[in-house]
Amino acid sequence: MFAAALVMAMGCSAPATLPELVVAEKKADSGDVDGALADYHAAQDRCHRLTPARRAKAACAEALLGEAEMLEHAGRIEPAIAAYVAIPARTTDDPTTASTAMYRAGELYLKTDRVTDAWTALWKTVTDWPDEPVAADALKSLVEDGRARDPHALANELTKLITPLAETQVADNLVWSLADLMEHELANPAAARALYDRIPTDYPTSGLRDDARWFAAKLSKQLGDPKGAVVRLRALLATREVALGAGSYFSIWLDDAQLEVGKILRDDLGDLPAAAAAFRRLPDDYPTSVLRDDALYELAVTLVKAHDPAGACHAVAELKKLESDSKYVALTKELCP
Repeated sequence: MFAAALVMAMGCSAPATLPELVVAEKKADSGDVDGALADYHAAQDRCHRLTPARRAKAACAEALLGEAEMLEHAGRIEPAIAAYVAIPARTTDDPTTASTAMYRAGELYLKTDRVTDAWTALWKTVTDWPDEPVAADALKSLVEDGRARDPHALANELTKLITPLAETQVADNLVWSLADLMEHELANPAAARALYDRIPTDYPTSGLRDDARWFAAKLSKQLGDPKGAVVRLRALLATREVALGAGSYFSIWLDDAQLEVGKILRDDLGDLPAAAAAFRRLPDDYPTSVLRDDALYELAVTLVKAHDPAGACHAVAELKKLESDSKYVALTKELCP
């Protein structure tokens, strides 16, 4: 399946594949593994002669990965591993295929409990092809496996790579992984927050940017720094305006951040007017959010604290109008008798 997807990724106008590959796939589907192997090998011999170069590249990738994947699916794990491991040396001009093969070898090593071989292959994927998408997958596997074995050793390896790989596509994943370890296994929230803070600054286009701000804000509150939490949450909320203008996506944390800002302003910083404004904004800015009733309830609580009973009753009325069966309706009797 990956081999076919890889060919499609080469371009929608890619020509038909080699006939040997079509036959090999049919034989593999019928259970004729040895017959399929012969056709895959024939395709590997012929693919280099194709023109233009992109067609040769796509056909060779399909032939090499197709053989290894067929062996894997047939349960011939040792030959599959050998086939995957041999691919990088045969595709020096195709980092996508080479990195994918090494990653798949690492995964199979893990499944067969050969940890040293697995880690060697997975780290090689990260360090040799850090700009390939599969490097992030290899890193994820390393972290998932290593955090239960020796999180300190894993953190040391990640630390060693952050600087030399700082300008690569996997760099933000390295920083994130180290922050995650610091927050959980290594119980160092201050170090974790510092690492999360690096992602929006050093990698502003990272897909982990908004998550990093959210978790850094949570850690700020945990560290007794509510002002720092608000600063980070407001930076996260500011991405909404950018998304509106540029047509990009909205972070899943935006409505959560809006509600959390209000709570921190009220409960930790004692700024009731700013808290009320934050709660009022949530239903308007996020009309499909499941937190709208939360915001109206917290607004009513805030206005009671601010000695504004009329405003509190108005918020309660809005809450009942919005969601009459909300879990908060029963709690509003004390806010607006």
